[in-house]
Amino acid sequence: MKKALITGITGQDGSYLTEILLEKGYEVHGIIRKSSSFNTGRIDHLYRDPEILDKTLFLHYGDLIDPSSLNRLLEKIEPDEIYNLAAQSHVKVSFEIPDYTAQVDALGTLRFLDAIRETGLRQVKFYQASTSELFGKVQETPQNERTPFYPRSPYGVSKLFAYWTIVNYREAYDMFACNGILFNHESPRRGNTFVTKKITRAVAQMVHGTGGKLTLGNLDATRDWGYAPEFCEGMWRILQQETADDFVLATGETHSVREFVVEVLDNIGIQLTWSGKAENETGTISGIDPSVLKDKFGIDFLPISEGDVIVGIDPNYYRPTEVDSLIGDAAKAERLLGWKAKTKFKELTRLMIEADIEAGQRRSSDLG
Repeated sequence: MKKALITGITGQDGSYLTEILLEKGYEVHGIIRKSSSFNTGRIDHLYRDPEILDKTLFLHYGDLIDPSSLNRLLEKIEPDEIYNLAAQSHVKVSFEIPDYTAQVDALGTLRFLDAIRETGLRQVKFYQASTSELFGKVQETPQNERTPFYPRSPYGVSKLFAYWTIVNYREAYDMFACNGILFNHESPRRGNTFVTKKITRAVAQMVHGTGGKLTLGNLDATRDWGYAPEFCEGMWRILQQETADDFVLATGETHSVREFVVEVLDNIGIQLTWSGKAENETGTISGIDPSVLKDKFGIDFLPISEGDVIVGIDPNYYRPTEVDSLIGDAAKAERLLGWKAKTKFKELTRLMIEADIEAGQRRSSDLG
């Protein structure tokens, strides 16, 4: 039985990767930070299973800014594979807490690699969660493993440090260390502050009458959006290669934030009309097909109607330096890993909005 150690196990990617590895027969160890409240919601279905917890799934306290905790855990667990998914991963927030972002996202990776050296676990395979934000102000389209980097945020700059640290330690110390340059990947488990989840959650709240207008920043920013569970399978495949290497994982399609809003609403029979410009732009309901929500969810009454303004702009959500467009070329991953994104944009938006509406129905049922 292989042992895997996952940082960020309670996050979106960590939870899906845990499920994948358990299914493949791994013993999985996860690092969680000590806090005053539990943050295990995404893995509670595993955490509460007596057949899994402390049998094939183990949780440990630790932190990427505490080198001694990393050394102790490596000596205790002796993992075969490490997946470093923990990060301060919100780009906009990284402008507000740049030092902390660098401590975790940049130096955290360095500390981990040094801990591997110090404990003598030289055969361990190490996966670093890199990001398409490395490309930032893109130098070519689409972006692949050879595209020059130009990060545009403290988050991107921190991840760039981590990327080159992986390459350096691989070449200097013959470590099996890999970067997965993953483009945006979403799911119903996405954190509420990320724009895709913010959109689907707000729309679901409108449907249930528990929320108001959706407020966004740059509607015209475009991203390559894929489905998180498929990308987590790609992480595992990266570490199964005989030679350590770096890979882009992406869908090869790009869509704007505006398109994401429109597609989410279209999935539930609501049409939108845009008016105004820049920070004065708004989205107004121009049509509703009530049969869609009735047939899918049994919802008879909608607290919103044609003519309602449901989308607005707040300049506070603009980034100081914007990344206008990202689209990935995952040809190398398809060729060497046999990996290709299957869930595309329309299916992704459907999965996310349906999950949030169903979650709202469950909460209403629990309340009464």
